[in-house]
Amino acid sequence: MNYNILVTGGAGYLGSILVPELLKLGHKVTVLDTFIFGQNSLADVCFMDNFNVVRGDARDVNLLKKLTKDIDIVIPLAALVGAPLCNRDEIGTITINRDAIETLCKVLSKEQRILMPVTNSGYGIGQDGVYCTEETPLNPISTYGKTKVEAEEIILQRENSISFRLATVFGMSPRMRLDLLVNDFTYRAVKDGFIVIFEGHFKRNYIHIRDVARAFIHGIDNFDKMKGEAYNVGLSDANLSKLELCAKIKEHIPNFTIMEAEIGKDPDQRNYIVSNDKIEATGFYPQFSLDMGIKELIKGYTIINNSKFSNV
Repeated sequence: MNYNILVTGGAGYLGSILVPELLKLGHKVTVLDTFIFGQNSLADVCFMDNFNVVRGDARDVNLLKKLTKDIDIVIPLAALVGAPLCNRDEIGTITINRDAIETLCKVLSKEQRILMPVTNSGYGIGQDGVYCTEETPLNPISTYGKTKVEAEEIILQRENSISFRLATVFGMSPRMRLDLLVNDFTYRAVKDGFIVIFEGHFKRNYIHIRDVARAFIHGIDNFDKMKGEAYNVGLSDANLSKLELCAKIKEHIPNFTIMEAEIGKDPDQRNYIVSNDKIEATGFYPQFSLDMGIKELIKGYTIINNSKFSNV
């Protein structure tokens, strides 16, 4: 079945992968984006009749009312993402990441569906050796984590919604981000040949950008049995510390030098391992391994040679 879908922030890192896939499946997609990063990541789908694009702000209630009039599904990707960027613009973070979601829920009818990404950094600091499940109490530390947790609470109260708690995303995208951990570490390995890391024992989970897009499509196709719930989305074989991640990259780039520093602190203080059993029980399994992503990034960084692709 084909749907009319609105994707806010659809020209960003995830949207630039997800939107073309939705269009290929025959869905009619409207993207709302401010194009704040000057990206042209959706230029190659402008020829498609089932694609529409609007330059505007996801906080604009009148614009939202207009754009959602005949929409079946909303995928709100518009957000300030990552602790450093959010700390730099706290007001923007609160109004975009949380308040715009609240506005959207007020504008939509009960029949209209929402599928939204949040971050599993909401788990904060986990217990050693204990997997975080969707039942684990949330303990976000950063403004970014807190606003995404609050946004999840808002959409799940309306029931006709799905929340995807994303692991740290990696992989190439037309609107690239170099500040994500795997992307960043691999870039440093390729371009610098060395890295200095802090809190090297801190663990987190990872997921390829294309598997994130696949998770959204899976949610659309299985909405009735998945609605009203949150789902962790990550690679079950990739709960790795920073040092373990560096060792994995070194397998592909043997001359990569890894050094540890005692000074430095992750603003999110993310240190946890995550279970993805719940979404796997619905039939979703990732197709892209961490090794595949590292190989992809190495090729991509032959093309990319500057830092404009960072959110910070």
